Amino acid sequence: MQPYTVGDIALSLAGRDAKKLFAVVGILDEDYVYISDGKSRKAASPKKKKTKHIRLIKKIEGDFAPADAAIRKMLADAKETQQQTNIK
Repeated sequence: MQPYTVGDIALSLAGRDAKKLFAVVGILDEDYVYISDGKSRKAASPKKKKTKHIRLIKKIEGDFAPADAAIRKMLADAKETQQQTNIK
């Protein structure tokens, strides 16, 4: 399993939120993390997700403030970068 840290960007692989990007806002144990997208899943009420059902997209270095606006901006930037990479 991949070691997730708070602030990482992950892609959901399973469930009704499959193929959506999320930020890791908490770690329960090695099998579960808490994720948020800042819109439908706010940082105040994150989704508990099994680590085998998400894939790490980008590691974030430095400080991470789990504010909804910051999460939305970070995910939008990551999505734009991912789309540019897929075009090339």
